Amino acid sequence: MRCVGKFWVGKIIGHEAGIMRLTRLAGGLALAATLILPLFLLYGRAVAEVMIAITDICFLARSAAEGQWGWLRSLWLRIGLAWWAWLVICSLPFAPFANDGMRPLGEALATVRFLVFIAALEHFVLTAPAARRWLSRSLALAFLWIGVESLQQYFTGRNIFGHPINGDGELTGPFDKARAGPPFSRLFFPLVLPPVDRLLVRAGILMRAAGVAVMLAAVAVQVLIGQRMPVLLMGLGLFVTFLLMRRLRVLMVVCAVGAVALVGAAAVIRPPAYYRLVEKFTRQMSHFRESPYGELYVRSAVMAKENLLLGRGFDGYRDNCREPRYFHDLTFIFTGHDRPGYVSKGASVCNEEPGNFYLQAATDSGIPGLLLYVSLGLAWLVALGRGLGGGEPDPTRVGLFVAALIFLWPLASTSSYLDMPMSGWSFLLIGWGLAEARAIVRPRAEPGG
Repeated sequence: MRCVGKFWVGKIIGHEAGIMRLTRLAGGLALAATLILPLFLLYGRAVAEVMIAITDICFLARSAAEGQWGWLRSLWLRIGLAWWAWLVICSLPFAPFANDGMRPLGEALATVRFLVFIAALEHFVLTAPAARRWLSRSLALAFLWIGVESLQQYFTGRNIFGHPINGDGELTGPFDKARAGPPFSRLFFPLVLPPVDRLLVRAGILMRAAGVAVMLAAVAVQVLIGQRMPVLLMGLGLFVTFLLMRRLRVLMVVCAVGAVALVGAAAVIRPPAYYRLVEKFTRQMSHFRESPYGELYVRSAVMAKENLLLGRGFDGYRDNCREPRYFHDLTFIFTGHDRPGYVSKGASVCNEEPGNFYLQAATDSGIPGLLLYVSLGLAWLVALGRGLGGGEPDPTRVGLFVAALIFLWPLASTSSYLDMPMSGWSFLLIGWGLAEARAIVRPRAEPGG
């Protein structure tokens, strides 16, 4: 395949020097697109899609020019391509119970762009340490922007664009809606752990105090934003960091205690946040089945149970949630009958997605698709976690592992696993993490770094 690719590219652009120029151009364009991607994940998701497409095209062009297709042998990519192929099959217009029209098939086919993007970051764009450092700086700017604007809104009531605090009490940060918490929680660990770790190993007490202050400040911003799931996932991240990094264990305990104390203090300093984080959350968990989340999950579980093999195709939940055959209670899944007195809320519980990645995988592509998606997530975590179990692991790698775990954690309320911009943040971090892991396991230099 390598010889064939170089032959045809050579025929098109003329000679070996032309291939080298093409490779350098592709590398430069892909790196530039990757470095400015965070800006458009903040503002301009359509442009972010273009940046991902540019990275994919440059990577595939380089692979064809040099005949470098070894990246296709990656275990996680093989599993990902199998999951994608099954999703496409389940989305065919003539599949049983398939949706009408070609839209689900087109969206399923386009899903492969994210897999290629992650592979491009791992094998091409971020192979050089300098490229990874520049990406870290680009993401750090986005992280600081979200944090600073959240604090501005907390103290003044409005962000720099004049948007007020969300009606339900959450800080919107630099956005017009309550969506600051999820990206902040994803970026938290890979961007905060490295500088904190460096400060804590310094001999001076002022440096150590600065490290503790930075960590506590990031925790405080996450809590003050007031979105429940990001705060809970931050707690998960603190626990995993405690397990992996011995020299930061005391700090992780301090952060966890500080977060709990701040949540308690929110009853006085920020009652709307306390209401969402404690009172409303407790009430919903105590009556979960009747809560909006419970109704959403039960509806998607019923749909998955009724379509075990093929699901309903891409966006199957959104397109078919209003069908009366799925208006059932949780007991229907196990007994085939609703509990006595159950009254369905009908189409009023429907949403754009099931609210959980794994329920989405099951409704989109049945049990085979769910198993493949779970396998893909595990393959990512295994690759990201390689070498983190012994000694004092690199804090950047620990942070990227935690970010991926937060993204893949099954007990979480989520948007769609392919929804931009959140999927863009997560896949960008996974690609960065895989590149860091590959650099440790098998150091090498490739074009495009």
